[in-house]
Parts: sequence; structure tokens; C-alpha cells
Amino acid sequence: MVVDYSKWDALELSDDSDIEVHPNVDKRSFIRAKQNQIHQQREQRRHDIKTLKYERIINDGLLSRIDKLLSALKKHEGTNTSPEQPIFQTIMEFASNPADDQAPPPPEGVYTHEKEQPKYSQMMSSLLDMVKKEFEDSKPDNMIDAYIKGVEGHQTKVQNLQNELLTKLAALEKEEGSKITSDKLHDGFNASHVAKATDKSQAGPSKSTEVQLLNPGAGSQPSGSAAENDDDDDPADVEISELGKKFARLRPNDYAAYLQFISAHPQIIAEKETDGLLVEAFNSQMKGQEDYARQCVHQALLLQYCRSLGPDGIKLFFNRITTKDHRASGLFSNDVNETYHRIKSRAAELSKDGSASNDPAGVEQIQLHAVDPNTKITINLPQPNSQEPIEIEARKIFDAFSPEMQKALESESLDEVNKVLGKMSVEEAEVVVEQLGESGMLSMEEGIIDGTTEEGKKKLAELEAEGKLEEVGEPAGDITELD
Repeated sequence: MVVDYSKWDALELSDDSDIEVHPNVDKRSFIRAKQNQIHQQREQRRHDIKTLKYERIINDGLLSRIDKLLSALKKHEGTNTSPEQPIFQTIMEFASNPADDQAPPPPEGVYTHEKEQPKYSQMMSSLLDMVKKEFEDSKPDNMIDAYIKGVEGHQTKVQNLQNELLTKLAALEKEEGSKITSDKLHDGFNASHVAKATDKSQAGPSKSTEVQLLNPGAGSQPSGSAAENDDDDDPADVEISELGKKFARLRPNDYAAYLQFISAHPQIIAEKETDGLLVEAFNSQMKGQEDYARQCVHQALLLQYCRSLGPDGIKLFFNRITTKDHRASGLFSNDVNETYHRIKSRAAELSKDGSASNDPAGVEQIQLHAVDPNTKITINLPQPNSQEPIEIEARKIFDAFSPEMQKALESESLDEVNKVLGKMSVEEAEVVVEQLGESGMLSMEEGIIDGTTEEGKKKLAELEAEGKLEEVGEPAGDITELD
């Protein structure tokens, strides 16, 4: 049996170290925003798929009833028979079976504009009303033929709509199928059978028939919730577990011991264990423990591959990577080397700059900095004796600040304000920055005019004519949160 590696072509791998952002943009917030965007797009795509499938079901039911109505009308085609009788009999036939007449309820999460699901007999009555209005003024000679033509026209419209829905649905399902998400990977292990060794002295896995879930408790969670929430975990909160430490300390290249350990502890396959091992690898590399760091990377990717290959893939994976010169062994080794070198490079970069703003173990801070060189942040102190309501409210906020912050604001120096913010917790600093913005104590002003451009020269001439040209200070800009 050969492992099909083509499924990995659709696997989207995210490497935070490859993301380049502006120095004044919080990288963690940027990554979290991108994660949220991916999740929103994924949920919207799945919602659209459910909605389109539901609309096609409703339209299929409507088309089958249109066919029955046309059959009843065509029995009298070309005659002068009144269309009222066959139409009435057909509609009553639809309504005679309430269970069949009621449209199926929408799936969970799909909302309709109707407070109550309409019945097919009601839909057909509305359709006939529209047909009647279409030839109401023309007063055709043969009413049966006029109804047949009108109903066939609406039948064509519904069929065209079905084709459009099918095209949209196929495109969305193709896009959804091209993505391998963590919830899809986890589902493969919900009914896996991994023998748990009960006697540590046994040389290999036990032949016990007891079912061990590699993802215990996943069945009790709402669809997609656990898997997707894992993506939102704060990397700073991820730590290696005691089980992960034991797995990392196993002798290098002892794949028999690795397989036995996984069989005895199937919970080690969980995604959080992989994340913990990668964090341990990074921390160890920062400490200069290169051999242990590489081993942690090796073990982390080993678990990741086992988790990705499905319920029957674990033993098969070990057979392949232990086979000399097998393609699986080369792929795995390359992946380990590339991942380790990325971690090593990132650790080296951080070692050059040990400041708190670049060290992941440092203190997170909120700071006000310039982004746009054409604007600057100015500090506007509210007057203590002002009678303006806005100034009065702003002064109340100013008086509520600590003496240290009041002094920094009175200096009208952004650097002094940043020094005070740097001593606060992130939560406290966020509140202060919000209050400064809402009260108008911080504002944006144009700060730089480029005198080398035609537009800049024109602006300078205008300011000189008005006598308003002043010396421009240091560029400033948007308020940006920094780590």
C-alpha cells in the first residue's frame, strides 16, 4: 500500500515568521486579524453552501408541482374548457396532504424572510396569480392555452435559477474542498482504534480491543468549535505538557519507541501537543540548546504527520519513514530541517535585539507612535475654567488621571506620555488611550509639506501669503498599539 501524498497539496501552512508588517504595527494583532478574517470567510462560505442547497430543495419541490399542474392543464389544451376547474383540483390535491404540502424547514443557521415556512400550495397559488396578471389586459381567446404558456414561462425561470444556484454551489464546494482545516483533520480520529498498552513491560502494543479516542470528547462539542478556537489561542499561553516533555526526551531516531509511546498515550496526537513542542523548540533554541530544539521540532512534526494521515495512517507512516530511501522519509526529513532552520533564524534575530518590544518574553506595552509622516499628534489640554460642555467633560477626565500622567500631558510631549503608558498594564493603558482620544486631548494635524513638489511649493506660497508658515516639528501620525 502506498501513501497518497496528494492530499497535502491543499494543506495551507501558516508560518508567522514569514509575515512582514510595518514596525509600528502590532504583529500579534495583525496575525489575529488575519486569523479572524480566515474564520469569517470560512463560516460565510459554509453558510452560503447550506443556503444554496436549501434553496435548490425548495425549487425542486416547486418544479415537481409545476409539472403536475401543466399535465392537468394540457389534458384540455386547445379546447374552450375553463381553466378554473383543473387548476382548483390540482391545488386542492397539493393541499390534501399537509405533510407533503409543507416545505422542509431550513437547516440551522439559514434564515428566511418568512416568519412561517410557506406551503407549496400557497407558492403555486401565488404563481398562478402572477400568470393571470400577465394576460389580464389582453383577454386571450383561449384561456387554457394562455395559462399553459404563462406557467411554462415561470417553469423556465425556476429552471434557470436552479442552474445558476448549481453553478454557484459547485464553485463554493470546490473552494471548500481545496482547504484542509483542523476540524476536518480531527474528525478522522473520532472512531479510531489504537491499542493502549496496560503493561509497561510489554515489548509492543497490546492486542486489547478497547477503543481509545485520539481526540477524546470531540464528539460532544459543536461542529467546528474546538478546532477553530485552537487557532485563536494566544501563542504566549502555549506551553509544553509533561507528556510532551517525555515524548521529546525519547532517544533520537528510536521510531519503535515513538510508535509504542503514541500507542500507549493516544492523546499525544492532539494539536496542542504539537504546538507545545514547537514552543519548547523555540525556547530551547533561544537558550542555545540546539540538539534538544531540533529533537522537539522532529517530534512535533512527527505528531502532525500522524494526525494528518487519518485513523489508519499512524502505523503506515512509521513503516514508510523507517524504509530506507523511501519518498516519505525524504519529505519528512526536509520538513524537519526547514522548520528547524526557520526557528533557528528567528531566534538568532531576537537574540540580536533583546529589548522588551522584540522579545516574546518581554513586557507588552501600549505606545503612541507616528505612522503617517504627513501628520503629527498634538496634545490639547482642556482649560480648567472653561464653560464649554465639551471642555468641562474633558477636564473631568484629565483630573481623574494620575498626577504622573497629568504632568506628562502638561509637558505636551508625546515621549513623556509614552513613558507613563509604558509603566501601565496593557488593559489600563488601553483605557487611558481611549479616554485621550474621546476627550479630544489627542488630535491629528498636518505636519510636513514637501517643498520639492509643485503641490508643496504652491502650499508654501499660500501659507507665506497668509503669514501662517511656521516651523514644522517632528513627523507624527496615527495612534498605533505596539508590543
